[in-house]
Amino acid sequence: MNIQKINEAAQFISSKINFTPDIGLILGSGLGVLGDEIEDPTIIKYEEIPNFPVSTVEGHAGQLVIGKLEGKDVVAMQGRFHYYEGYNMDEVTFPVRVMKALGVNILIVTNACGGLNPNFYAGALMLINDHINFTGANPLIGPNNNDLGVRFPDMSRAYNSDLIDLAKEVANDLGIEVFEGVYTAISGPSYFSKAELNMLTVMGSDTIGMSTVPEVIVARHSNMAVLGISCITDMAIPNEHLEVLTHEQVMRVAQEARPKFISLVKGIVKEVSI
Repeated sequence: MNIQKINEAAQFISSKINFTPDIGLILGSGLGVLGDEIEDPTIIKYEEIPNFPVSTVEGHAGQLVIGKLEGKDVVAMQGRFHYYEGYNMDEVTFPVRVMKALGVNILIVTNACGGLNPNFYAGALMLINDHINFTGANPLIGPNNNDLGVRFPDMSRAYNSDLIDLAKEVANDLGIEVFEGVYTAISGPSYFSKAELNMLTVMGSDTIGMSTVPEVIVARHSNMAVLGISCITDMAIPNEHLEVLTHEQVMRVAQEARPKFISLVKGIVKEVSI
């Protein structure tokens, strides 16, 4: 990862604002509307930022929104980058590096995903407590820059337990049901076959998606505290009732889950200690 490119992007963004954001938000498919809740926003299109990739997926606005959310200084990505779009892992995770350079120490990463746990349902929210990297790649492969992080970062506690506990408390206060479980990232863009889904359930996965894990690996390499929230948009249980899945269905269910998702994330941001 080229530190000069990171700093060029961070300096450009810093020139547009007069404060240091404390919390970073990555908003997944259909969930970017949370960015519209940010007050006094500075909006920067990805294509304006030096060295930034450009999001190509429907449901991703492709811009940074920087401002106040529940009294906290935040920077939110309305749209992320995916390995399946043809970007390499450095490009997929570049915004996380830039957030760190801007001063972000807490990252809330969200996604829309498939549910493998039979206790889940379409529209449910899950707090990620662990992950399986099944993308076939890792963003830390290659020479390590010690200024960015250690050569061999530990991932046994990738998701911050204090943030998970806070999220559960906020959800309870708001009357929002939340689950907790393991998220598996695959490369995509094809959805998994029944046999592949069955393999993941045997491996202990509760959800499946095409993002998040590379960003979390880099966030932990950067010593950020991470909270992961998944919106289950479909049930991917490999049986005779497994439905043919479309991106449009994913977007529709994510939109239906928006109100409780927005309430939960805003509540977490309000209560989190910086």
